Amino acid sequence: MTQKPKLTFPQPPARPDEAPDFSSIDIPPAGALDVPPLDLQASDSRDYANGMIRVLNDEGDAVGPWADYIADLDPDALLQGLRDMLTMRAVDQRLLNAQRQGKTSFYLLCTGEEAIGCGFQRQLDQGDMNFPTYRQQSLLIAADYPLRDLMGQIYSNECDPLEGRQLPIMHSSRDYGFFSISGNLGTQYVQAVGWAMANALSNNGQIAAGWIGDGATASNDFHAALLSASVYRPPVILNIVNNQWAISTYTGVATGGSRTYASRARGYGIPALRVDGNDYLAVAAVSKWAVERARAGHGPVAIEWFTYRVAAHSTSDDPSAYRPKDEASAWPLGDPVERLKAHLIQIGLWSEERHVQAQAEILDHVTTVQKDVESYGTFVNPKPTSPSTIFKGVYAEMPDHLRRQRQEMGF
Repeated sequence: MTQKPKLTFPQPPARPDEAPDFSSIDIPPAGALDVPPLDLQASDSRDYANGMIRVLNDEGDAVGPWADYIADLDPDALLQGLRDMLTMRAVDQRLLNAQRQGKTSFYLLCTGEEAIGCGFQRQLDQGDMNFPTYRQQSLLIAADYPLRDLMGQIYSNECDPLEGRQLPIMHSSRDYGFFSISGNLGTQYVQAVGWAMANALSNNGQIAAGWIGDGATASNDFHAALLSASVYRPPVILNIVNNQWAISTYTGVATGGSRTYASRARGYGIPALRVDGNDYLAVAAVSKWAVERARAGHGPVAIEWFTYRVAAHSTSDDPSAYRPKDEASAWPLGDPVERLKAHLIQIGLWSEERHVQAQAEILDHVTTVQKDVESYGTFVNPKPTSPSTIFKGVYAEMPDHLRRQRQEMGF
């Protein structure tokens, strides 16, 4: 009998009433993959795109060729990486609390993904530009963006450098290499390629980094960016953050028949690598390699950061409706903060006591800045800015009709 055609519906590893199950994930041992040459071609990147680059093993040791690649990394840089992630986690905690208290309207946490943005940003130079999504505020933390400005933008008060013109969590700071975020996330990929093309034409030595989540890879912009990058070969790093969930949709819906997201880039002739995104050393090593490659003129490269979205998609989301409540604790690649902490203790640079002290000091600093920012107004205690600001920053020279409108408003 001939079988009738049928549809396939990708299913998550577990539903809310089931036990977490990540048994289908193949996790290679740390140090299994070598460091490829900077001029790596797509045809030679299959093992890197389908495997997973890891540096830290389960005992907290840094092992393998990629560990050797960053062996000269200043110990202070590793300590800074841990502080960056602790700062990001404290900021997330405080701003989530503020939203729950009704002081702000909206927020997205990047809990569990801190290593990716923090480790990547520390490898960039002044003038390089990130084209992020709305869960990459860790890039700003690692770029030493002022916490007052970062928080002010969430509250949209007088501390907001964008003067309330952007939605909360959609930061923008050209001086810190953070391009304005678009709510239509796939557009960032196309813009990153265009910026990189301009860099190449200007011969300024700067590079661009595009960011996209696993769900947004289903957008047309993702494929348009890959095609343009493949054709013109600009200095761009195309980052794909695979955190297993696109709002409430399991990543398998966006993956389709591909084994990995990194393997898609190979189909466009772009070399690609897949990395343990919860391993700070792996993030730092691969980011360093990718930056060197792009700056040396070898064209685009794609990186899939394999991680897990611990928190809800946003403060408007309830993940218990579509996945087990304890799924995050079962994630086999662990917590990026705990893994780097264990490594630093292992090599004698850190201790449990210093970690507890650092957490307290960082939280105290973040809380102090937050209270200062809140003194300029919150949703609970609003202090509206002057309506005259709506006329600023729109035109280089204000048109007559806007000048008249401003005067009619008494400004």
